[in-house]
Amino acid sequence: MNRRKFLLAAGAVGTLASQPVSAHVVLPKYDLPPEYLPQVVSIPEGSAPYEIHVVPSQFALFWTQPDNTAIRYAVGIGRPGLYEAGEFYVGAKKEWPSWTPTPGMLRREPKKYGPFRNGMPGGLSNPLGARALYLFQPGRGDTFLRVHGTNDPSTIGSAVSNGCARLVNDQIVQLYDMVPLDTRVILYPATF
Repeated sequence: MNRRKFLLAAGAVGTLASQPVSAHVVLPKYDLPPEYLPQVVSIPEGSAPYEIHVVPSQFALFWTQPDNTAIRYAVGIGRPGLYEAGEFYVGAKKEWPSWTPTPGMLRREPKKYGPFRNGMPGGLSNPLGARALYLFQPGRGDTFLRVHGTNDPSTIGSAVSNGCARLVNDQIVQLYDMVPLDTRVILYPATF
């Protein structure tokens, strides 16, 4: 399916309530505006189910369903020059992932990322948040791109990341639980 057809047909149908994370982890309430809550939307007939489509012009991630609908999540995306469009697959999934800045991040902002060059354990203050889907490509392997959580809701609806798509933590937990390994992921071209 092409981007234009996907965008033109995605219309709101309803809003989804957040699901509990687990009995032992309490995530903060993010107090998001209604337009940033997950919604069930219509998508073009014949769209493949169980795929992730990230549309940067809408700051939206769509998890497609078999009934010509998708769950639409509001996301933050990679800033200009770091966002990478393409087709990927989920090659790994991690709960409360550890994080290590990439070599590119260390080169671009050594003062900011240098203290973390040896990594950071998982947790609410970790940049990958509660869950992460690791994006791979055939022949390339791990692209260092992620669909991940964040505890900073101010980054949703903006192009601020080092190339990844981010959802608030309770929403990435919901998505993570639905998405299996090898899921197809399409990051559409950015228009900025």
